[in-house]
Amino acid sequence: MQDGIFRLYYELSNQCGLLSFLILRTISMNPFAQRVRSRFFSTLLVLVTALAPMVNAGGDSEVEEAIEHYIKSLRAKGVIRRDERTAWLVHDFTTGKKLASINENTPLQAASMIKPYLALAFFHQVKAGRLIYGSTSRRHMELMIQKSNNTSTNWVMQQTGGPSATQVLLKRYYPDLCRNIRLVEYIPKNGRTYANRGSAEDYSRFLSALWQRRLPHSSEILRIMGLPGNDRLYTDARRVPAGTRVYNKTGSTAMCCGDMGILVARGRNGKSYPYIIVGIIESGHRNTSYGPWISRRADVIREVSNIVYMGMKRRHPL
Repeated sequence: MQDGIFRLYYELSNQCGLLSFLILRTISMNPFAQRVRSRFFSTLLVLVTALAPMVNAGGDSEVEEAIEHYIKSLRAKGVIRRDERTAWLVHDFTTGKKLASINENTPLQAASMIKPYLALAFFHQVKAGRLIYGSTSRRHMELMIQKSNNTSTNWVMQQTGGPSATQVLLKRYYPDLCRNIRLVEYIPKNGRTYANRGSAEDYSRFLSALWQRRLPHSSEILRIMGLPGNDRLYTDARRVPAGTRVYNKTGSTAMCCGDMGILVARGRNGKSYPYIIVGIIESGHRNTSYGPWISRRADVIREVSNIVYMGMKRRHPL
């Protein structure tokens, strides 16, 4: 019966909106509710469908409200601690609307999410004729983005003059993409990069300019960001359909778990529906149990991605 209940959850989300879906899922997680038969859920479907216009009057804010509801529920359970800050941003390219904006301008640890900016600085210099993009730089670029290799990251940053010079370049030529970007350090040998910072809004602006091919060598940056690898927006996000294309960069430290990327959903009409998701969870202290902490936070981002996809599904024929 469990599979039938989950199918009904998401049918309800299509009929009644994300807030109704979350409320119903919370109710049905009760052991008693799990024991009742499908007749109860069928009746519930009729009732909530009738009430849906009143419950979901928020329109474009429903995705944001659903994310907030989910994060608050995790805080109430202690899954996300009081000293942890989160930021979320969702942008629908098809409608041009921002579907969620939660702490979007708060500067948080960038971790490896700074690496696409290093690629931008490098390709800016290539376009200016100061650097050459050849086999060596291509190998380092792919290792930096796809494998998150820190040695290659530092190599790329060295080509553009180091952290300080690279930040000056980015802020001079791409100020709208770098409002809260703070690039002050190479990646240490132990990988504990805590000083570089950025905001969800920065990453969203970067991804938007990239998707619209307004950055130097945009197609090559997208190609590299689209290389196979584990991510927190599509991989193991159960409600995001197989075959959804993803262009992303994760960020992981003992104090930061994040992902920033573009997902391209496939419509039933054969069209593509791209959208941006940025999710960041920053801890107030360094977690000594890195593996369990990063794994649980990655799962939170995956569930937010599920919520966002269901919101996109209500707007488009997915």
